Amino acid sequence: MILNNIYNINIAEDITLPINQINDIEGVTTVEYNSKEKNISISIDSKHEDDAAEILQEVVAIVRQSGGKVLTENITRPVLNMTCAACASSSQNILSYVPGVVAASVNYGNGKGAIEYIPGIVSPQEMKSSLQEIGYDLLVDEEESSYENVEHIKEENYKKLRRNTIWAIILAIPLILIGMVFMNMPYANEAMLLLSTPILFIFGRRFFVGAWKQAKNRSANMDTLVALSTGIAYLFSLFNMIYPQFWESRGLEAHVYFEAAGVIIAFILLGKMMEARATGHTSDAIKMLMGLQPSSVVVFREGEPVEIPIADVIIGDIVLVKPGEKIAVDGEVVEGNSFVDESMISGEPIHVEKSLGAKVFAGTINQKGSFSFKAVKVGKDTLLAQIIKTVDEAQGSKAPVQGLVDKIAGIFVPVVIGIALLSFAIWLIFGGDTGFIYGLMAMVTVLVIACPCALGLATPTAIMVAIGKGASEGILIKDAESLELAKEIDVVVLDKTGTITEGKPQVTNITWSANALPIHKDILYSIEHRSEHPLADAITAYLKDESNLLDGVSVEQVSGKGIEGTYENATYYIGNESYMKSKDISIPIDIQKQIDLELEAAHTISIMADGQEAFGVVGITDKMKPTSKEAIAKLQSMGIEVAIYTGDNEKVAAALAKEVGVTNYRGGVLPEIKADLVKELQKQGKKVAMVGDGINDSGALAQADVSIAMGAGSDIAMDVAKMTIISSDLNKIPKAIHLSKATVRTIRQNLFWAFIYNVIGIPIAAGLLYPFTGFMLNPMIAGAAMALSSISVVTNSLRLKTKRI
Repeated sequence: MILNNIYNINIAEDITLPINQINDIEGVTTVEYNSKEKNISISIDSKHEDDAAEILQEVVAIVRQSGGKVLTENITRPVLNMTCAACASSSQNILSYVPGVVAASVNYGNGKGAIEYIPGIVSPQEMKSSLQEIGYDLLVDEEESSYENVEHIKEENYKKLRRNTIWAIILAIPLILIGMVFMNMPYANEAMLLLSTPILFIFGRRFFVGAWKQAKNRSANMDTLVALSTGIAYLFSLFNMIYPQFWESRGLEAHVYFEAAGVIIAFILLGKMMEARATGHTSDAIKMLMGLQPSSVVVFREGEPVEIPIADVIIGDIVLVKPGEKIAVDGEVVEGNSFVDESMISGEPIHVEKSLGAKVFAGTINQKGSFSFKAVKVGKDTLLAQIIKTVDEAQGSKAPVQGLVDKIAGIFVPVVIGIALLSFAIWLIFGGDTGFIYGLMAMVTVLVIACPCALGLATPTAIMVAIGKGASEGILIKDAESLELAKEIDVVVLDKTGTITEGKPQVTNITWSANALPIHKDILYSIEHRSEHPLADAITAYLKDESNLLDGVSVEQVSGKGIEGTYENATYYIGNESYMKSKDISIPIDIQKQIDLELEAAHTISIMADGQEAFGVVGITDKMKPTSKEAIAKLQSMGIEVAIYTGDNEKVAAALAKEVGVTNYRGGVLPEIKADLVKELQKQGKKVAMVGDGINDSGALAQADVSIAMGAGSDIAMDVAKMTIISSDLNKIPKAIHLSKATVRTIRQNLFWAFIYNVIGIPIAAGLLYPFTGFMLNPMIAGAAMALSSISVVTNSLRLKTKRI
């Protein structure tokens, strides 16, 4: 709540706040910290009220540096009425200057703004008002910012743009004929005035309205360039038509340029229309994913099948799926069996068999059979909804190179206006009798040809298409940075279980010592039944028909080592050899022999012991995925080193490494050691990708330059990772790297052409070639070139959709 110039910032927990450091910020008069309420009250001098946003952002940075967590909210909302990259830069700056906004990032490519703000100081509605003052808009309500509503607004805007473009072209055709062919016919100037006026001020009105709003806020964008260039040409022509004697008395001809002003607007409208249509295709992946969900579904209510809207499905509903139908929500099969096409989510073309207990996912398509399933996740919680959300957020993220482009776009328009004025002045001074005319045309042409749009679209369009392409291949990419970094990978570190292997361990046998008691089997079963360890399911499945579930058993997970269980005041330990050694547990000769046999067979072992002695050993095997060896060979053929770091024992690691042709491997690696090993590789100057699927991989995933999670793995691993392979097929990793290389190559091509277009086009427009060749670029040609520059960049990005990776 703001009281005059006092701002309150809430934090999550009490910290040692460097009040003196905050007091030293220019403009801050007093700082009060209430540790009990976890509230910082900042008073800002009224003279520095315009700097309040910057001051508060500095305070937030100090709090975070001190280990504090400021209570902020993050929203991503559509920003409307942007026409070029300079608009994104302008709207981003406006949002950043609103007191209470901690950070703002606006992406011209997908038309969205990501904003972090302090709720007690500013509201989304206030941000919306700030943007509206300069001619933009922010959709803040959940309903109005929904994908469907935004697409509806875009479609309506496109229809309006198309209508204006068609009418502008209809009027521009006779206008250019009169201006270029029939210029000497009677009333030619009056006819061109009548034709060009509606083109500029009715169908091209958006440029002048936008430029005026920018000017009121001492800002500039593409609208400014278009309005200035066409407005100057129009007013100059109007003056020459009304007062031709002004020039004729000086021995000069009173030229009019109505056709240039009108045709420039028509060309730019046509370019904008084509750009809007092409840019719309960059989000085809989202549209495709949204279209996977059916609008209605058949559920059983009171034993009868009833068709209901998908929004009315609740967890626990029994859903009926007939042949050829799309599955509406995530769930588990309770009756029947069939094959399901999951290619739209996993990227795998082979249909997956579904029977009792199998998981099914929203958006996938049932084939020939019928079955019923229980709804487990609905609405925003389904895998499909999460994929859509991730793709949408990733398409709005910015690649590191975009920072430089944004800075250039921010100063582009003022610099171009400066060059246009300079070219006019040079022509005026050195151009002789025709210096004014040529100078004016040079100024108009410079303003027309300069294009910040191509620069602004170069990176985000490529990122949007690439992330959509990845999603269609079953590669879920969370942000642009990881997509850009993937091409630089030197080493791929693989976990074993669930990454190289299927992650479906099976017990080969359980061996008990002579000292083991019959109840030990029940205790093992009961402890494993309550455990979340990856091997627990395999052991319980093996024992369930021959063991009893005991009451009063408590279990504690020991990460990377094993399980500690308690029953009737006795403690039992289940885990690997190193865990037994850490507990000073002795291993009898007969158990040790069995351990050695299991290890020789490259099996994983799990030993059971009480506080003194081991009395049982479980042998477990986990089949390698059929594609793992092929994927590792592909990575190695690309010059990428592959390493295997597993918590499994050294002999298992060695046998697996030998089978897949890997020389860099480590067994018995604890989670924290795995992260250290990744760090060690990074110290050698290598870019490291970590691939894992479990909770124990999360530390190494966080440490790696590029983190990749297996889709069948834990939620924690997927939360930490920047990429997720939905099908858990390692063959997708080479594809992700190829996609990264193709994307970065496309971005570089786009930026090269966007820069080279402006670097070459602007000097030519200013008349650089005239002294040598007598060539002056026609403003109408400049308008066409400007329109085509943006279209070429978007079209080049769209080529990624058909790229084989």
